Amino acid sequence: MTETHERRDAAQAEHPRRGGSFWRELPVLIVVAVLVAVAVRVFVLQTFWIPSGSMEHTLDINDRVLVNKLIYDFRDPHRGEIVVFRSPVSWRTNPNEKDFIKRVIAVGGDHVVCCDRNDRIMVNGHALDEKSYLYRNPDGTYVAPSAEPFDVRVPKGRLWVMGDHRNESGDSREHFVQDRDVDNATIPVDSVIGDAFALYWPLDRATWLGVPRTFDGVPDP
Repeated sequence: MTETHERRDAAQAEHPRRGGSFWRELPVLIVVAVLVAVAVRVFVLQTFWIPSGSMEHTLDINDRVLVNKLIYDFRDPHRGEIVVFRSPVSWRTNPNEKDFIKRVIAVGGDHVVCCDRNDRIMVNGHALDEKSYLYRNPDGTYVAPSAEPFDVRVPKGRLWVMGDHRNESGDSREHFVQDRDVDNATIPVDSVIGDAFALYWPLDRATWLGVPRTFDGVPDP
């Protein structure tokens, strides 16, 4: 055996072929990838499918959104954010429909009134300009913010939520009008699953779901 062959054989002995090593490690890599994906879905990020027209046309039927599940571990929801939450049992027409999606209009301590003489909802005396997200009829007219008046002080630790398509949304407004029970008409903060921050499907409608600027003017209660 030549000196060259000896060196080559020694190198192969020190560095065995990596092909076998890769296939031995592959199951471990797959398990790790699955665990990471599960952890992300459970704790950080999840996709949700829109089953109804309650948020039209911000979100249409069969749209899909990305939801940040981690953000509310560090703070409470803000006015104007679109949230996914575990619905109160009394809100469900179908027992299997547990996760709802609505816009936060007011938070704990806020005074919510509908409506002023210009047909606008007021939060702590600030009139909301909702034209950037309220549903528009085929003729271009907007659906009214509410067909019924209300005057509510949101309890601490709870949220007043409404759909952008008010005529198709079972929300705080509808449930308060039914029984005038503010606790039944609001949702607890700890029922919120996460913040819907992006519409990602269909691709031609993909967009970020930010907070409308009108909420910037709402004063503290």
